[in-house]
Amino acid sequence: MPHDHGHAHLDPGSGDRRVALAIWANAALTLAQILGGLVSGSLALIADALHNLSDMASLVIAFAARKIARRPADARMTFGYGRIEVVAALINYTTLILVGAYLIYEGGMRLIDPPEVAGRWVVILGGVALVVDALTAGLTWSMQKDSVNIRALFLHNLSDALASVAVILGGTLILLYDLRWVDPAITIAIALYILYLALTEIGGPIRTLMLGSPPEIDNAAVIAALRATQGVADVHHVHLWQMQEHAAALDCHVVLTDAGWTRLEAIKSEIKDRLQDRFGIRHSSLEFEHADRTDCEPRLYSQR
Repeated sequence: MPHDHGHAHLDPGSGDRRVALAIWANAALTLAQILGGLVSGSLALIADALHNLSDMASLVIAFAARKIARRPADARMTFGYGRIEVVAALINYTTLILVGAYLIYEGGMRLIDPPEVAGRWVVILGGVALVVDALTAGLTWSMQKDSVNIRALFLHNLSDALASVAVILGGTLILLYDLRWVDPAITIAIALYILYLALTEIGGPIRTLMLGSPPEIDNAAVIAALRATQGVADVHHVHLWQMQEHAAALDCHVVLTDAGWTRLEAIKSEIKDRLQDRFGIRHSSLEFEHADRTDCEPRLYSQR
């Protein structure tokens, strides 16, 4: 069944302003955390700063993608530019994976020989980071429901907020008990969480870019609906895919009975209406065939 998108949508201008504000907030926070991490000697603080830096880069990519996606279709991009947001999401998730892997390596090295850490700076900057991360996550929360691009940003920001809580906890333990191993241990925990988020979400953009069938649509139900149309003998060479994140498409060969050929236009209209009403598929390309002129062994799914 198609997704329900009945909730309120932000106009593009308001969404752009939110993303722009989040960019500036993350830029200021990243600079403060890097300086604080160097002064205090905290790897966890620098880890959080690198994560915020990746967030800022992700925000810039997402901002540009939102702008480009609104361009109309042209001779170069006949389907339009909407898929750029899926590409942006893939880039952002890949960045998260790289950052997570690097932080695990650095955290492991520091676990072997934990350095001195100024816990007070860690707690102060961790608190500032938590406020900024929560603000940025709040700015993108209502927007992420309808965009894989913004959802990647939201998960960046949410993981940042949780990482800031962990950094504050680590700084407090260092202040109270001088547990220096806590800093790299928290770094590794943050990195593992980053990897978990990225690896569980990256499949969606990859599936879309690989022309995979929309996960919310039941292929078998679509095929059954096509075959149940009066005058249709069978269907084959079925392709279900996504033109953009929320635009499912279908093309297939439709084999008609002899009686079906006498009402071809009516059958075509009935199929298109059924696809749109039941499955939310608004774009369909149908190739009609005589029952005695199909391929010798027509396949339901085919690369052709």
